[in-house]
This record gives sequence, C-alpha cells and structure tokens, in this order.
Amino acid sequence: GCVLVVSVIEQLAQWHNSTVKAAVERLCNYIPGKYPIIGHMLWRIDKEMNADVVCHSLKLCAQDPGQPLCHLYPPPKREKHSPGLLHALALAGQKYQIISAHSSPICCFTAFSSVCAFPLLAKLCEKIKYVLRSKLPFEDFDGDKFSTFPTLRGYHWRGRDCDDRNTTVYPGRRPDNWDVKSDSNCNGIWGVDPKDGIPYEEKFCKGAGSQGVVLLGDSAGAHFHIPPEWMTVTQMSAKSFANLPVAFSNELDWPQFSEITGFLNSTIGGWTDSLYLRLRRRNRCNHRDLQNISQNGGSSGNLLYLIKSLARNQLLDNPATVIYATIGNDVCNGNRDTLAHMTTPKEMLSNVLQALRYLDSRLPNGSHMILTGLVDGRFLWDNLHDRYHPLGQLNKDITYSQLYSFLDCLQVSPCSGWLTPNETLRNLTSERALQLSNVLKEIARSEKFTNFDVFYMDFPLKQTAEEWRKMGGEPWQLIEPVDGFHPSQIAAAVGTNITWQKALHEWPQVLGKENPFNEQIEAVFKDQGGH
Repeated sequence: GCVLVVSVIEQLAQWHNSTVKAAVERLCNYIPGKYPIIGHMLWRIDKEMNADVVCHSLKLCAQDPGQPLCHLYPPPKREKHSPGLLHALALAGQKYQIISAHSSPICCFTAFSSVCAFPLLAKLCEKIKYVLRSKLPFEDFDGDKFSTFPTLRGYHWRGRDCDDRNTTVYPGRRPDNWDVKSDSNCNGIWGVDPKDGIPYEEKFCKGAGSQGVVLLGDSAGAHFHIPPEWMTVTQMSAKSFANLPVAFSNELDWPQFSEITGFLNSTIGGWTDSLYLRLRRRNRCNHRDLQNISQNGGSSGNLLYLIKSLARNQLLDNPATVIYATIGNDVCNGNRDTLAHMTTPKEMLSNVLQALRYLDSRLPNGSHMILTGLVDGRFLWDNLHDRYHPLGQLNKDITYSQLYSFLDCLQVSPCSGWLTPNETLRNLTSERALQLSNVLKEIARSEKFTNFDVFYMDFPLKQTAEEWRKMGGEPWQLIEPVDGFHPSQIAAAVGTNITWQKALHEWPQVLGKENPFNEQIEAVFKDQGGH
C-alpha cells in the first residue's frame, strides 16, 4: 500500500512539476469527500528516492528475518563499496524527518495494514465486514436475499427487489395468481389486459419457459477491476475517483458489468454483454432473474460455504441455469511452495460433487448446470511480462514482470504458479489446471441429478483471443491492466458471444425458447411507465 501511494504522489509531483506537498494535496482533493485528517506522521519525500526506499525508511515496509528484501523499482545505482538499496535506505533514514503532527489537519497515508484506516471508507467498514461474512445483501428489510440498494451485495449482485417489505415478492418466483394485482416476481409484468380480461403475466409468460441465471464463481466471475486511472497520473483527476465508494462497497468487483450477470452499460471501458442480457432478450419474462454468487478468492473448496447464500425455492420459483466457474483459485495461491497448496483432482471431485448435491436439493426441477473448466493462465505471462504496468508508464520503469516478482516476494501474489518467470512452474500449474478441468468434464459425462442436467465447457480464452484479434484487438487488452491477472471488460463481452454460440449449437435447451410476445411486452409496459 505504501509503495503504491508514494509512487502516485511522486509521479503527480513529476507530471505537474510541483512539490511533493502540493502533489499530496492534489491527490487528497481528487478523492471524494472532504475529510480533514489528523495525521500521525508527516514526511518530506525526496523525489530522487523511489517509493521502495521511502517506505522502508518510514518503517511502513520491512524486511523480515531470513526473507529477501522486496522492492518494486530497480534498486538505486550503487556507490562504490555500497550495496544499492541497502545503502539508499541507510541514507534515507538519516535524511527523512518524521514529525508528529497532532495539531493541524493534513492528508497523509498511514496504517496501510487496514483499508478501514482511510476515513472515506471507515463508515463502510462495518457494513462490508457483514457482507464479507454472509455474502447476503446488507440492506434487505424482508430477508428474502434481494435488495433495493445497489451495492453491499445488493441488486448489482442479484435482481432488484420490487417490494423489500414483503418476503413473498422477489425476482425469479413463479407469479402469484398471475400477478393480477401486483408484480410478485419483479419482472415488471402485472395487471389485467382491459381488452379481454386476461392477466398480462398469463398472456405473455405462460409456457414461455421462464428461467433465471445464477453464477457460482470467483473474482473473475464477480468481475474484479481496479480502475487504471487511480494510478495513472497522466489520466488522473477528481473524476477518476468518483466511483471509489461504489467500488469498495462492491469489494472492488463490478458484477453489474460481468460476463454472466451484467445488466448495466459498462463505465469501466469496453461494453457490456452477458448471458443474462441475452436470456432476457430471448424471453422478456426473465427480467431481473439473476444472481451472482461469487467472491474474490472463490475456489471449489470455499464455494461449499458460498452456495448457502443462493436464493431459490424449489416449490415456488422458476428453474435456473447455473454456471459453476471457479477458473483459477484451485491452482492459484501466493505460497512459495505453490504446487503443494493446489487443489488435487481427488479434492476437486469431492468439492464439486458436494456442491452439486446441495444444489440438487435447492434448485427447481428443469434447471441446468454448466461446469466451466479452469483457464490456462500461461496466457498472462506470455502477453504481459515485458509490457509496462500503469505505474510504470510515465517513466518506463515498471514492467508486469517486476510487479509479479514484487508480489511474489511479499507472498501476496494472486498466482505464484503462473505469474512467474519460471517456465517449468507455469507449465506445471497449467498441467494441474487441466487435470482439474478433466474432473469437471467427467462429472458432466457420468453424474446424474434429479433437478438439473449437467454440461461442461472449456474456459474459452483461446477462442476469445482469436475473436478479439479478428476485431482488430491485441491479446493483452483481454487482461485487467492494474492487477495483470483478471479478464478485462473486453474479455467478458467477447467471451459472452462465444459461450452463447456454443450453447445455441450444442445445448439449445439451456437457453429456452424465444418468446413471441417480447415486442408486445415492451410496448404495453412502456406505455404504462414500467421498466
């Protein structure tokens, strides 16, 4: 955290040809919410010292005994008889004045160990902690697991509730008495046609095969994204940070733009296309029937807990198409002995079967299950390692290879097996990912369940890259620029079309029928002011 913030401050000073103090003030003015902060420490940053040196000298970064000295930037040039970084640290310790400043409100960045130390985010912290524990909407007055509030696991993650004081009203349920008097399933279709006395829900949706879409996934499915303009000083302005509260209250995920459950126009680049939008377009009765039950770090193991937050009633609700997609975390971890901490094929089989048996006891009959294989993450190193990270674009001094090594040194790499210059390790990680994908493939081939059929598909990264090339794009644009790890908004949109085409040709029953009344639904409820 310190290295990131100090890097941005130093680059702001350089880009605007200002003092470091002015750069700190500029950054504080960019961040939404005018919070006077009583600082614990005030430091004078020498622009000639890189962020590693500054943060070590401030004791905000440290070298643990027996561990390597972790640094993001190349070490300063050595003076005669002096080791570069260590010598720079010694000089910096003499140079820096750390002054207690209890009297004046200043903007400074301390206590990096907890994001809750940032005043802007402190009010969100308790809410976020509840959401992280339960994976349920923080604001849900009737307890039906749906909300009228967008973030904190609200309707960005699940269809928007249309009556949050009535537990029998929520997206995805079968209509109550054809919704003659009110909209019990929140799809916007209710009332009676005055011309013939037939309820609209019955006229338009009866026999239409209405279904929801549910994602069980990880940070890729939740659509993890850190805006690059947060750390690219040439693009940075107050507008850059306007989405900061929304981003943090959504755990830095953007499910409202995601590949499976996205429904809003993207504001983070690219465009939104999703399985939900296509199912809705195919059958307007599916409006709002979506659930994104994903979490950062999701794997076949912790998904067993996560699926308990699923909202589906076997007797009252419509069937659902469920996408099971933990595409990386069963092989990805930040441990030095990363191979020893990967999920084994035996563990994968046990975890997935437990999850499917649980879902068989919860999903309505006629549902569908699509098991998605793991990604081949060698794509990441192959396409990014020698490119400049957003933090390195101004001075051409930080590549993704350096970022990966820094994170690995700190043992916080999102994937030590793939984000490494060690080609053998990258290959071994992909080999394990393939073994786990084969487990999923065999489950789809051999296992039978009462309430859903099971299909398998490989994660379509190769096809997505090929399609994007045909559209004039470059492979590196399919990867999130800040973390250098997750699929980007472009990857999500292009991947949606590939998944849809596969389903259309191989499992058309999963997509349901085209509703012949779609245009009439839009016309009637547009006239009535519905949405």
